Amino acid sequence: MSGPVNGGPAGTGSGEDGRYTVISADCHAGADLLDYKPYLEKRYHDDFDAWAAGYVNPYEDLLADTADRNWNSDRRLAELEADGIVAEVVFPNTIPPFFPSASLMAPAPSRQEYDRRWAGLRAHNRWLADFCSLAPGRRAGVAQILLNDVDEAVREVRRTKEAGLTGGILLPGTPPGSGLPELYSQVYDPLWAVCAELDVPVNHHGGSASPPLGEEPAARAVFMVETTWFSHRALWHLVFGGAFRRHPGLLLVLTEQGSGWIPGVLEMLDYYHGRLVAAATRATTAESRFGAGLAASMGRGPSEVWRDNCFVGASFMRPHEVPLRDRIGIDKIMWGSDYPHDEGTTPYSREGLRIAYAGLTRAEVAAMAGGNAARVYGFDTALLDPIAAVHGPTVAEIAEPLTDIPPGATSPAFAPGGSVRVW
Repeated sequence: MSGPVNGGPAGTGSGEDGRYTVISADCHAGADLLDYKPYLEKRYHDDFDAWAAGYVNPYEDLLADTADRNWNSDRRLAELEADGIVAEVVFPNTIPPFFPSASLMAPAPSRQEYDRRWAGLRAHNRWLADFCSLAPGRRAGVAQILLNDVDEAVREVRRTKEAGLTGGILLPGTPPGSGLPELYSQVYDPLWAVCAELDVPVNHHGGSASPPLGEEPAARAVFMVETTWFSHRALWHLVFGGAFRRHPGLLLVLTEQGSGWIPGVLEMLDYYHGRLVAAATRATTAESRFGAGLAASMGRGPSEVWRDNCFVGASFMRPHEVPLRDRIGIDKIMWGSDYPHDEGTTPYSREGLRIAYAGLTRAEVAAMAGGNAARVYGFDTALLDPIAAVHGPTVAEIAEPLTDIPPGATSPAFAPGGSVRVW
């Protein structure tokens, strides 16, 4: 990392000439389907040809004439710069080899599927390293892993770190029915250990931990209500599982899951932690059994773990979440545009920043819009600040409250109303 994560900023996120250095902590990219083939081991090429010949892409945005924003480096840089963004954390988006859908939301592979799916993710990681190298210092690529074989995942963490991917890893979910051990299991300790050793952030992205619900209208509505809760589970699983006690350098980033839920959930987790630990010291009761061994296994309380080890990729942060920034932690919040998704703020990211952050201090905006992401993902602000001096939004511009929503805006950042959710 390019500086202390919790001990002061490695860069202010506020560039030259009164402009902000904006780093999107949530963008998405991937290769066009057939372009993954050169990145696959040759022994999978025939299988890939057969699979690709019959694959029908289910995503309209990946079939549109704008799909190349996922892999066209020059177009991507130009559109992000026009939007005031000078660097990005790159999550996956397109279909990797042998996957039925985008890998972010794909279910865990069966034993029969594992080898080819794992080969497909490694191909994506190789492609991503090349893609990030086209814009040195401006892309932090997030490597993909599977949890079916922890030793293989550990090797891929080391390989992708050496290959130059600085965005950390994307932690798959373990939803009910996945067949995988829960995230609190110590079977994953080698993974947490290598991530702590190499300063590799563990990213858990919204939508990646929900169980399959089907395609009925009710199922889709239930998914929207529940999906963030399933993604939040990684927080309390790792906290109560003691991962941060055993690996105090481990960093967890929860991305595109909102941010307003965090203070209330931390209060709830602190409550249960205190209650169960206290009960375990008293005479045997039903509740004391639930707290048995908890204090020794997890160490610090949940709020302390959040303070020392956790961050939020608060994509297109909404106005009703901003008043909670001090309780979440100004040094914890990383704004993201979600480019190139239509729920993202592009090409209205300046307006997205204004509707959320107008009226805040320059230091607060600088931290949330770029400085925190620079610390977590190791961006060099000395490199980015001069670029921001040309393309970044001005301090005066972001300070002006947004009165009119851009007519073409499709992001929830601009949706009317909104209130803090319990998850």
